[in-house]
Amino acid sequence: FVIHKCVAVRHAIKAAKLGADMISMDGFDCGGHPGEEDVGNWVLAPIAAKKLTIPFVVSGGCADGKQLAAALAMGAEGINMGTAFMATTEAPLRQEIKDAIVKASERDTTHIFRTLNNTERVFKNATAMKVREIEFANPGDFSKIAPYVKGENYRKSFQETGDTESSVWSCGQSIGLIDEIKPCKKMIQDVVDEAADIIRTRLPSML
Repeated sequence: FVIHKCVAVRHAIKAAKLGADMISMDGFDCGGHPGEEDVGNWVLAPIAAKKLTIPFVVSGGCADGKQLAAALAMGAEGINMGTAFMATTEAPLRQEIKDAIVKASERDTTHIFRTLNNTERVFKNATAMKVREIEFANPGDFSKIAPYVKGENYRKSFQETGDTESSVWSCGQSIGLIDEIKPCKKMIQDVVDEAADIIRTRLPSML
């Protein structure tokens, strides 16, 4: 069973033709690489529902049951969460990283690699802002920022030091929705329960 990540519906259509079984439609809200389309989930998901012939899930900025209910309403089969799992008790990250996610707001991410056509959404910290400064002074020149963005930097942050400022690391705008660190099972159940409550109680009252 193949689930293929796409940031554009035209790519998802092609993936379906090539045999993908399901699509993860990644909106611009997502952490990591959202592509260069700059289209958020509120528009991307309904277009996917209209044009795709295979199932899809909404990915990017997802962390609660309201979003799950909305994704189902827009034609998706569910949601894909990444940053939300970083803030779980089981996540193999230093506690300082998890605490930073909980304390952050939806405004605490930024983009790097824009001039390289390889956009990445990362935690807005001192290193990320330094990378942005260097990149825009030297557009398209990866060599200027390479020392600041190498994977070993954030491996040390995640696994050894817990320093939230000394590396660039991916996270989505969903950090604004994460208020506490939970076990995975409870986090998932809370999302499902909230969505179910909305669908059973709030939505019928609108009819």
